[in-house]
This record gives sequence, structure tokens and C-alpha cells, in this order.
Amino acid sequence: MYLYQKIEEVTHQKNDSRQTIGDYLLRHRQSIKAQSMQAIAMETFTSKPTLVRFAQSLGYSGWREFMYAFEHEVANYDHNTYGDVDPNFPFDAEASTLEIIERLAQLRLESLKSTVNLLQPDVLDQAAQLIFQAQNVVIFGTSPNTYYGETFKRNLISIGKSTRVAPTDEGGLIANTMNPHDCALVISYSGNNPAVSPTSNLKILLPHDVPIIALTSGGDNYLRDYATVTLNISSKEKLYSKITNFATEESILFLLNSLFAKVFSLNYSQNRASKIDHSRSLESGRQASFQDILETPSD
Repeated sequence: MYLYQKIEEVTHQKNDSRQTIGDYLLRHRQSIKAQSMQAIAMETFTSKPTLVRFAQSLGYSGWREFMYAFEHEVANYDHNTYGDVDPNFPFDAEASTLEIIERLAQLRLESLKSTVNLLQPDVLDQAAQLIFQAQNVVIFGTSPNTYYGETFKRNLISIGKSTRVAPTDEGGLIANTMNPHDCALVISYSGNNPAVSPTSNLKILLPHDVPIIALTSGGDNYLRDYATVTLNISSKEKLYSKITNFATEESILFLLNSLFAKVFSLNYSQNRASKIDHSRSLESGRQASFQDILETPSD
């Protein structure tokens, strides 16, 4: 979770001076560098000691260290935004149907590009090996991430890998049955609340020495700290202030598809043959009128 996301989380969860300070920082992030500590305290009707406590609540030793990190992140975030499309509100109330279509297409491409830039081949290799070697794979998440996990589960099952998606209210029970020969895939955009599912399952998985693959946003967070390997979700969306998870959805699906493709490639010939044989036997009754998708016995 990036610092600006932690600040946004504070503004939504707190109802005191931290909310006021956080909201001010987010609204004035472009000009905050030019403001002194005293000026910010006056604008937020707080004090310098209160600003220091705000910084400390986010894990910094003081205001100066916090501001250095915040200013650095603002510069880096603005440099890597999705072109001229806002990932949180890619269209407005006046947008035409064509504009909505074009904006979403652009957002999808930018999200994929960002995800590819964050995806390191050696990390994907490591994650794929964990799944390839696992006796059982369990996917932990909450809605809508569990929907994406269901597609990934289906793909793995199609090549003979035992996989399940843990129901949110049974995650702890299932985690308790796992061992070092299994693999847990935990999907959490923020990854930062050890008391809430799915990250709450880590306290059970870790003592069992279960390898953990994390799909989470950039920056520091609880899930990243304890995962065996981490695949980075493109993290340009806000936690709350957005239409829906347009960009995040594309990023997660691409990561899961890339991970499945790499697992598939580790035993390519056998997986290819068994996948085709199983599909033919299970879906022999399917018919199509479009000639380009028809198959002959020799295909």
C-alpha cells in the first residue's frame, strides 16, 4: 500500500484531527512542498505536535521524514499516471457512449502496460514453481477478487492441479488444513489489515510453513512483508473514491493469466495434450455456426 493510500484510509476511518490533516494533504498534494509545517498546522487548525503525531501514526519518526516520503511519492506517482485518463473516474456525467468506450479501452491498455512494467520474470518463475510443486492450491480473497480467483482455479484444474477458492468465512478453517507441500495465493489490493480476511489467514498459514504467493499493490504492507513471493498489482486507484475497480481488475486478471501460462509451460506438451483431450470429451456436444471456430478431428 502506497503512502497516499494509507492517508486516504486514515481520512475514511478516523473522525478527528487525523482526518482533517489527511484530507488536506490529499487535496493539496501538488503544492504541499512549498508549505511550511507551521502553515499546514494553521490551515488544518491543528498544531506542530499534532502533525508529528500524525506522521508517527503512519510509521514515521517525525514530520520531516514523513514529508520527504510523501513528496517523493507524489512526484513518482504523477510521473507514472495512466496518461490523461483518471483510473478512479475515467469518464464524467457528460461523456458520450463512444467516449466511455474509448476511455475504458485506454484505461485497460494503460493498466496492462503498468502491470507488465512491474512484473519481473524471475518473480513470476518463482511463483509458478510454487504452484507447480504444490499438492494443493488455495486462493484467499474477498469479493470481487474471489471471482477472478475462480477463473484461475478453473484454469489450474484443467491441467490437473488441485485448486480451490476459500470462502471468506471459512478461510481460517481451510488455512489450518494446509502444510508446506501446499501453496496459498492471497489476493488483496491494500494487503494491510491483519485482522480482516484475507490477510488474517496469514497468522495461520505462517506457522504451518505454507508457501504464500501475494497479489497486492505497491508500497509497504503487511501481506508483502510475510509473503514468499509477491506479484505487484498496478496501484493507481484510490481505495474508496472511484467508480469501480476498472484498472485493478485488468491488472489482477493479467497477473493470474500470466501465472497460469507460466505454470502451463513448465509441462507444456503434457498439459497441451491433456487439455485438448479433456475439452473434447467434456464438451463434445458443443456446436458452432461460425466456420472459423469449428474444429476437425485432426486439429
